[in-house]
Amino acid sequence: MPKQISAARRSSMVGLLTAASLALALSGCASYDVTAPADARADAPAADVKAKDAKDAKDSKGGDAGGDVDCRKAKCVALTFDAGPSENTNRLLDILKENKAHATFFMLGKNHIAERPAEVKRIDAEGHELANHTWSHQILTEIKPDEAKRELSRVQDEVRKITGKTPTLMRPPQGRTDGTVSEISKELGLAQVLWSVTAKDYETTDSALITKRVLDQTKRDGIILLHDIYKGTVPAVPGILKELKKRGYTVVTVSQLLSPAKPEPGMAYRP
Repeated sequence: MPKQISAARRSSMVGLLTAASLALALSGCASYDVTAPADARADAPAADVKAKDAKDAKDSKGGDAGGDVDCRKAKCVALTFDAGPSENTNRLLDILKENKAHATFFMLGKNHIAERPAEVKRIDAEGHELANHTWSHQILTEIKPDEAKRELSRVQDEVRKITGKTPTLMRPPQGRTDGTVSEISKELGLAQVLWSVTAKDYETTDSALITKRVLDQTKRDGIILLHDIYKGTVPAVPGILKELKKRGYTVVTVSQLLSPAKPEPGMAYRP
């Protein structure tokens, strides 16, 4: 059964989350549930909290510096990349490796996963999180439910075929979701992940501007949205990582940000 989130922390939203502002723009759509990462952690089932605490204690006693970060204590921010893999992804992975940082990759199927299975394997092998951004970037709220389900399930199948793993996170194109999309996500075992920081890197190739936009918006428990398909984005990543570290942030995947909670299928997570 899905975990229960307290009424004070769970909010029901109606409408459309836009890529530009994540603001509600439409009314009359079916509602869906949204929670913030900090609230998800606070509402994690006692068994999951106990298991994480025990693991952390064991890692600490064994001197394991590679154990999972605890975002209940650390000043965390999740780094995410949409719409790849692309010709830029290997360079991005090199940068993340050099900086000992991990990210969540919301990948497209058509012309991306299907054409670059080696990059998908590398993303997984180097400890990053595999996630779903639909097969062909159709707006899920504007197509029939069966089509929306295919858009998501095809990515699930392809990633599983390449890596042996099935994503548990998805990001709806342009952040547009509703009750129907949430139900489909729940059926497929996918939690929805929105964001709080966007560099709008789809409208500029200026790496310095991309860096500034990210740093200006980032706060604890934020979720940063970037795209590894655009020319100016990957060159901005070293500066972003350097400054985030200087400001005391730990860069994590979305699942690490939520832990000890586990992503709940159908739920939308947004800082």
